[in-house]
Amino acid sequence: MSRSPGRKQENHKISRELFVLTYGALVAQLCKDYEKDEDVNACLDKMGYSIGIRLIDDFLARSAVKKCRSYSETADMIAQVAFKMYLGVTPSVSCNSATGNEFSLILDKNPLVDFVEELPAERASLCYCNLLCGVIRGALEMVHLAAEVSFLQDRLKGDAVTEIGITFLRKPEDRKHRRN
Repeated sequence: MSRSPGRKQENHKISRELFVLTYGALVAQLCKDYEKDEDVNACLDKMGYSIGIRLIDDFLARSAVKKCRSYSETADMIAQVAFKMYLGVTPSVSCNSATGNEFSLILDKNPLVDFVEELPAERASLCYCNLLCGVIRGALEMVHLAAEVSFLQDRLKGDAVTEIGITFLRKPEDRKHRRN
C-alpha cells in the first residue's frame, strides 16, 4: 500500500489543530480556577517556562543550529527556526534599543488564537498566549541567557499585530566565561 504525498501535512495540521483546541481548553479551565487574570497569566507563564526548559533539548537536537554570537542572532533564531519548527509561523524581528538587547517578535498570524474570536470583557487583562513568553524565557535560561519576555501588543485586545518583547538582561561581555 502506498502513502499519499499529502498525508504527513494533513497529520501535522490535525496535530496543530488539536494542540490549539487543547490549549484553549486549558486557558478556559484556568479562567474558571482563578478569579484574577494576573493569576492566570502567572500560571500560563510558569507552565510555559517548564515547557521551555525541556523543549530546548529537542530544539537543539532537531535544528542542529550553531552557537549564536549576539542577541540579534538569538532573536533571529527564535523567530526563523523555533517558531517555524513548533508553530509553523515566522515572526518578523525588530531591535528596540540602541544597546541591542531588546527585540520584538511580531506575529502577523498567531496560530494559538485560530479558534478564538475575542476575549470576554471581564477578562480584559488576560494574556491568552502568555505560555509563549514562559517557553521563550525558559529555553533562553537553559542556554544561559537571562531575559524578560512579555506581550507588548495582542490582536485579541484590538491591537494591529501580536508583538512579543524580549529584553536580554546581561551585557554580551557578561556571558563570557573565564578559565583559570
